[in-house]
Amino acid sequence: MTSQPATARPASRPRPAGARPSVRTWIVGARPKTLPVTAAPIAVGTGVAASLGPVSLWRSVLTVLFALGFVLGTNFFNDYSDGVRGVDEGRVGPTRLVASGQAAPRWVFRSGVVLYGIGGVSGVVLGATVSWWLLALAVVCALGGWYYTGGRRPYGYRGLGDLGIFLFHGVIAVCATVFIQCGEIPATAVTASLPVGLLSVALLTTNNLRDLPTDAASGKITVAVRLGDRRTRVYYTATVAAAFASAAALLPVRSWAWLVVGALPFAVLPVARVVRGARGRDLIPVLEHTCLLLLVFGALLTAGVSL
Repeated sequence: MTSQPATARPASRPRPAGARPSVRTWIVGARPKTLPVTAAPIAVGTGVAASLGPVSLWRSVLTVLFALGFVLGTNFFNDYSDGVRGVDEGRVGPTRLVASGQAAPRWVFRSGVVLYGIGGVSGVVLGATVSWWLLALAVVCALGGWYYTGGRRPYGYRGLGDLGIFLFHGVIAVCATVFIQCGEIPATAVTASLPVGLLSVALLTTNNLRDLPTDAASGKITVAVRLGDRRTRVYYTATVAAAFASAAALLPVRSWAWLVVGALPFAVLPVARVVRGARGRDLIPVLEHTCLLLLVFGALLTAGVSL
């Protein structure tokens, strides 16, 4: 469960080895500008649940805490794992805490542990009050987040990161949100999760396209590294197009799903820049606008499935 930041910032002065990160540094490390990747699937899942019956506020709050704990925790673990491996050295994108020396690796790791603790406690409460199957989900999220870039054989380094993002930020996030509210997973939830997962993959692809040269040099084999520059651009465009196309599958059961067409204007700029060959720092605005696209698409899809 991992996400990427959308705006580059100049590197801060390195802090002494072992130093505790400042509050501002901690916030930057949490990568708050990528929260649409967390917000969109929860919103869509809540919309599906609302179309089936009343929505519980306390279950919604626990769902948000559960998701934020594991998503933000994974961001810190990703920073830690890539930093100690040296993968982030010389990267063009936003500064990472460990690689830049703004925070000691042990503090970044501990931040991930604390956040996973919040997600885990929320999972236990949901397991005790909704279904004990949610404890298994908490374990899956924890393992999926850590092994994205952690451990001896991280799957994010083996071309499986896109699949992980699609499942965790699409299918699992939407369906779990519906299950927490309704105790079941209707076919509508699965269908609604597909475009959200695809746009989450598109967001990751912009990051991987930007980092393609440094990832290839460091041995981090992403889908972008496997495909190469030209085919990754086609892949990004196809992923965005597939998100809109897959939403059409909802029309027979949720006629207002056509509202997602309103997000098309937000896809024009990022797709155009990718197709025209934007590279390096020029891809940072593409990250920003893909985040915005996901947020707007998620809001419109939420309205479409709940009406």
